[in-house]
Amino acid sequence: MSGARRGGLSLQLLRIGRDAGRRSEAAGTRAAALALSAFAVALCLGLLAMVHAAYVGKELRRDARTPVAQTEQSQATPATLWLVGSDALKGQRLFSVVFIAPHTSNAPLPPGVDRWPGPGEAVLSPGLLKAGAAEGIAGRYGKLSGTIGQEGLDDPGEWLAYVRPAKGMKAEAPIEAVVGFGPKAGLPAEGLAPGTGRDNDKPEWMFQGLVVGLLLVPSLVLLFTALRAGAHGRDRRGALVDALGGLRRDRALIAVGEAVRPVMWGAFASIPFIAVAAFVDVRVPFVGYMTSSADVRQHGWPVLLTPGAVIVTALALAVISDQLSTRAGGTRPVNASSSRRQRHLAFLCAPAILLASRGPELAGDSSLYRAWISWIGLALVVLTLPAGVAVLVARLGGSLERTGRQRGWAGALIAGRRISRYPAATARLVTGVTVALIVFMQALAWQAMIGTYHAKMEEILSAVDRNVAEIGPRGTVSPREAAAYLESIPEGNEPVVLAPPRTAGDGPITISGGCVALESLRLPCSPTPARVDVALDRRLQQLLQWNTEGGTYLKVVRADHAELARQTLPSANTLAVVKADGGVPAFAALKEASYRAYPRGAQVRFPGEEWLADGIPDRDQGRWIQLFGVLGMGILMLAIGLSGKAEFLRQGRALAPLTVLTGGYRVFRSSAAWAIVAPLALAALAGCVVAAWTARPVARPGMAYYVPGGLMATAVIVVLAVSVVMGLWAARIAGQQARNWRA
Repeated sequence: MSGARRGGLSLQLLRIGRDAGRRSEAAGTRAAALALSAFAVALCLGLLAMVHAAYVGKELRRDARTPVAQTEQSQATPATLWLVGSDALKGQRLFSVVFIAPHTSNAPLPPGVDRWPGPGEAVLSPGLLKAGAAEGIAGRYGKLSGTIGQEGLDDPGEWLAYVRPAKGMKAEAPIEAVVGFGPKAGLPAEGLAPGTGRDNDKPEWMFQGLVVGLLLVPSLVLLFTALRAGAHGRDRRGALVDALGGLRRDRALIAVGEAVRPVMWGAFASIPFIAVAAFVDVRVPFVGYMTSSADVRQHGWPVLLTPGAVIVTALALAVISDQLSTRAGGTRPVNASSSRRQRHLAFLCAPAILLASRGPELAGDSSLYRAWISWIGLALVVLTLPAGVAVLVARLGGSLERTGRQRGWAGALIAGRRISRYPAATARLVTGVTVALIVFMQALAWQAMIGTYHAKMEEILSAVDRNVAEIGPRGTVSPREAAAYLESIPEGNEPVVLAPPRTAGDGPITISGGCVALESLRLPCSPTPARVDVALDRRLQQLLQWNTEGGTYLKVVRADHAELARQTLPSANTLAVVKADGGVPAFAALKEASYRAYPRGAQVRFPGEEWLADGIPDRDQGRWIQLFGVLGMGILMLAIGLSGKAEFLRQGRALAPLTVLTGGYRVFRSSAAWAIVAPLALAALAGCVVAAWTARPVARPGMAYYVPGGLMATAVIVVLAVSVVMGLWAARIAGQQARNWRA
């Protein structure tokens, strides 16, 4: 055969596939599913490219802003005085506050800062200005002099502040002199670098694995499910092509022609979404992370290849799926031995769930044996669950059939009869949802274990009274600075000083303050020191719990601001502020006042808050798992719902004559509700219970087991929404098939 004739035949086969794709059973369903799955896969591949671009860009900017410390050889080089501090917004992670001042003429500026702020001025990142607007962050460190450019930030949303103290800085410890920034200036000093991203960020491969496992794999499952939609008709067509002497190449061209148009539509539909990330900094919902469009443009060039990669992958899978269906052709009747084997596996399902949820407790504190028992139990659950669900579904189908017959519910009768005679399809539907929920809950549980410290501290601190503020000046302060701070405290906020006993476990705990503060804490205010054996005010109880050890009683001393200023200087003493009316102190105003009075400001927090700082990064990063998990769950549910819908439509033409008996098309809606919506809804509820139980062993011994109820409720809502959409869609198309049959 000549090349021209072969080319003409290839085009003809592609057209045959295109026409077959338009006219085949469930053609519209398959086309929409292919377009949607190609769109999802393209977005996932684009996300992988953007994650890589973000990591590369952040690492380059971190290196570029890392200070180079002055050495004996660089004494004559222009230098900047440099001191890295920290601060936090209420309930959020720590961020860097860098104190800078020119040490010599032509002192170098950090990247992103184009001019020196004046004494008592500060330069803040745009993300910090926006996030801290409610706390008045713009004026906390002094007059706002400008904003930090993106070339000096990890990402557009990073929180960072450069502050030039009003009183100047001296080149003495812990202040360092730096001669430049980045590798070009010399050997960077990591200990002086601002920001905490490098320490808190997970490795790139872990984040890429998260995207692959929770988003890309479900998208590929959806793609494969879409390719197999209406497979019976294509299998019959393939058998006809084989009977007519067609080759595998001919079948491959027909399969490509059938899938190419919806796949291209879906792949190219992802381009506008990817283009937005290349030209606009996008804030990720729920997580709050801000992407860098500059990074996508400079380092995310692989994103340009994603539409083509998706098209090639999808068409290759279409050909492979068509070829495999030929090899697996033919059906084998289910014999008695396989039915007995299924019942035996079903009997083992409940013990497997019990082993996965309670078995690790037998290992005690041994984390290795706990993990092995847990994973073995999970494997047994996955192996036995389909058989258990199939047996249960067959029995429920029989009950539904009897109920439909007794009450005259045509839809329930049809669905129940179908489920009881062919339980495998419904079992696949229910098992898929349950396994997806188990995997999702396992991911959440492992993340919760990593962030157990934060969760435990949140649980402990939930009972802490937030109506008291502790003030801890940073660095060395003078009595005059301490007195200036006390004088600048907003009206209605009253200071007290708590001093532990001189000998641990013995002697009095001294509390000093003015009469208004003492009386607010239900303490006496007398000219001479008074003894109090029991603290009645809850705020005082929290202060004593978190800041003192031992002590036999309270010694209450009336003191003015000058005396309190002297008492704040010993590091063991605690300066606290309470509201006279028992309300919440002005935390933001107290922080702002500290930066005016003290050279390096002060920590202002409620008792115990500092213990949360280490766990906040894990909490924030856990939100990525929650976001990707919910999205992946939605994609998986779409694939499972599509499979159930295709199974329902397979009987659409057979159900068409029922419209004559039932007098309308309502039977399709009710039958779809019983065959698709009801199994998925029950699977969502039962799957949450099984998933929560099997995730119990992930918690460490002696620690509280936490199930994120809101997140599990979201997963259930996602499953219900997908099931309703799939049920309505199936009923509509089945009705159209019935109308065509009547015509």
